[in-house]
Amino acid sequence: MDIFLQQVVNGLTLGSIYAVVALGYTMVYGIIQLINFAHGEVVMVGAMVALATIATLAGSTALPPAVVVFAGVACAVPVCMVLGFVMERVAYRPLRGAPRLAPLITAIGLSIILQHVALLIWAAVRCRFPRSWRTPYSSSPAPTSAWYRSGSC
Repeated sequence: MDIFLQQVVNGLTLGSIYAVVALGYTMVYGIIQLINFAHGEVVMVGAMVALATIATLAGSTALPPAVVVFAGVACAVPVCMVLGFVMERVAYRPLRGAPRLAPLITAIGLSIILQHVALLIWAAVRCRFPRSWRTPYSSSPAPTSAWYRSGSC
């Protein structure tokens, strides 16, 4: 029964993330009539900023898990807001009167640029999100790995 409840929570969490991303796509297309291919990369940057913040705080402080997760979100949201603002001002606004293909190509280019900038910042290392609390299936307190604290992810 525990596994079933955990899977229900996992499904609701993942579904909520999908809903927020879809809402963002819909809002961008509805307002500026542009399919923003870089939208997923903005979400990726937010997730990586949250991961870096949570890994730093979880490895170096004794804060409660909820505070650590909230701090990760509180750092990721402004970074994504600034990134979206800069993308709109630098890349999309100058192309408002251009043919429909120019902003589309720009969106694909921004997507590629953001992917490579993320690779430069966070490196191409497999990262898993650190556990913030002990689960019934783990015997060690979370997180214990020096890998997170070393900054390699």
